[in-house]
Amino acid sequence: MPKTANGWIPKLKKGQGPVYKLIADAIAADIAIGRLVAEQRLPAQRALADALGIDFTTVARAYTEAQKRGLVDSTVGRGTFVCGRRSLAIPRAVAGRPNVDLSMNMPPEPSSPELLELMRSGLGAIGGDMAALLRYQDFGGSALDREAGALWLRRRGLDVEPERLLVVPGAQAALLAILSTIAPPGSVVCCESLTYPGLRALAGLLNLKLVGLPMDGEGIDALAFAAACAQYAPQALYCNPTLLNPTTLTMSAQRRQALVQVARNYGVPIIEDDAYGFLPRSGPPAIAAIGPDVTWYVAGLAKCLGAGLRLAYVAAPDAASSARLAAAVRATTVMAAPITAALATRWIRDGTADLALNAIRKESMARQRLAARILPADSYASAPEAFHLWIKLPEQWDRLALTAHLRATGIGVVPSDAFAVDGPPPQAIRVCIGGIADHDEIRQALTQIADVLKQAPLEKPAVL
Repeated sequence: MPKTANGWIPKLKKGQGPVYKLIADAIAADIAIGRLVAEQRLPAQRALADALGIDFTTVARAYTEAQKRGLVDSTVGRGTFVCGRRSLAIPRAVAGRPNVDLSMNMPPEPSSPELLELMRSGLGAIGGDMAALLRYQDFGGSALDREAGALWLRRRGLDVEPERLLVVPGAQAALLAILSTIAPPGSVVCCESLTYPGLRALAGLLNLKLVGLPMDGEGIDALAFAAACAQYAPQALYCNPTLLNPTTLTMSAQRRQALVQVARNYGVPIIEDDAYGFLPRSGPPAIAAIGPDVTWYVAGLAKCLGAGLRLAYVAAPDAASSARLAAAVRATTVMAAPITAALATRWIRDGTADLALNAIRKESMARQRLAARILPADSYASAPEAFHLWIKLPEQWDRLALTAHLRATGIGVVPSDAFAVDGPPPQAIRVCIGGIADHDEIRQALTQIADVLKQAPLEKPAVL
């Protein structure tokens, strides 16, 4: 396809609506991902029409539609530019990068001097036998690291035998190994209708078909899961049952039991991604505690201790499954880094991990209280110990237009498109209030989001 003078060509999803709207949608999507940035000039209408092989009036109508959505601004003699209202509190993004990034779902970082000193001392202590940590170790973790993992999983009510537990380099690596083990290319995996984007990426990599299951206030519809088992013969059900990313929904104990029963009836294993399961002080038991015989349980440390601690503990349904998984881990990632595993083991055994987890809970709850003072109660879903919000948009806002608008003013959020498995994505965005942002930045960003949600997108007379 020929290029325009400035090189930008929209990627159109053919057959999904009028072309002029597809161009406007592409502008919104490219602003949302940073491909188009604030004050960037769009191609001249006739040049874009020639490049796309369409009528000039279609492009003119597309630019008018984008202007109505508040995405661009046109001036006679200058052209059409990506626009965004400036914020008095937050500087405009530089080169499309948000100044306050609320798109990455990371826990609040430790700030207590005492806790930081404990964490540093643990890091120093493991260096006593550095030579051993620089060697290859057992695939699936050393005996000492597995024992520490079993101790950590007891906090979720799991009593895992050492032969069923593996130490792997992060939850994503665990999911890759599990799916490679149990789901051959071309097979079906069921999941929530809104799911973790990392699962979507793995499904694409492994050539798996995801089937999104409907949810209600208690979680995945068990009858829908049974129907999908009968129709698709899936190889697994993936779920994130506690503080679901992105909606923060926690599945009820009754629904977990119902899903286990369906899984047993149809011989379909459950992959339980318990990334956030350690955050609530109380709540339903892990699915693996209800149905260990049908559950692959994954407990990463990224969300409950720190994103840089790339380590996860996996409990397989039985020893034979664990051995198969160990072979997949060896083939895909070789092993968890011994230094990282040793640090996690040290922190779990000396109590530092519990102190860090409690600090994350406390700070997350403080940030949730801050959000509750700024955002209308009926405008978002969350939970006390969560560090992300699921904001449902008012009728006047489109999710992609809002994401692009916020990015242009310096705030990064994630539209629902990143999580939707099939069907039209809901008009919603995920806003993360953990990570490195401090209370002042979060307050300013949420105040700006609240103000924007009350407004309609910019609408100006078209300048053709």
